[in-house]
Amino acid sequence: MVTATVITNVSPDVSLEDWMQNPPDNTEWVDGELVEKNGVTLKHSRIQANVAYYWRNYKDSSGQGGQVYTEVPCRTNKQGRVPDVAYLTPELITQFGEPAALPQSFPLIAEIVSPTDIAEEIIAKSQEYLQSQGEEVWLVFPENRWIIVITQNQQFVFISGEVVSTQTVLKGFSVAVDELLA
Repeated sequence: MVTATVITNVSPDVSLEDWMQNPPDNTEWVDGELVEKNGVTLKHSRIQANVAYYWRNYKDSSGQGGQVYTEVPCRTNKQGRVPDVAYLTPELITQFGEPAALPQSFPLIAEIVSPTDIAEEIIAKSQEYLQSQGEEVWLVFPENRWIIVITQNQQFVFISGEVVSTQTVLKGFSVAVDELLA
């Protein structure tokens, strides 16, 4: 996750449906307003690439198929969001094809948390994903070297020295926290 700033130089009547059809780069549609995602650092980008790399390699080597994306738009029940990393199952690819924005949450999402993010907002965003057909959300805390994995029914905290694993999507995937955050 990165900090967000309300964009003031766009038409105030951009609806969620408009955003879904043609989401401007680096934006989310939140609480009726177009907001710009900013504050990406080298560390954020590196860890985002690591998560995508490991998920992509695993889905290929395990034969589970699907696609791994970075900075890809989706709709939740309330907002238009752009997760840092997302995995889409083969079944959902068949169902939806490749729309401009996925009309629901991705089954597996990772958000890279920055030091300026507000905890309540991060937790609310993860719940928003889960309430919109998401199955598993990873909150990656690079500074603390924590990864919190949240599903509909459980929450797990993985720390430096441990191995993080998926719980409901990409069955069997695991990687050392330190390797993922390297």
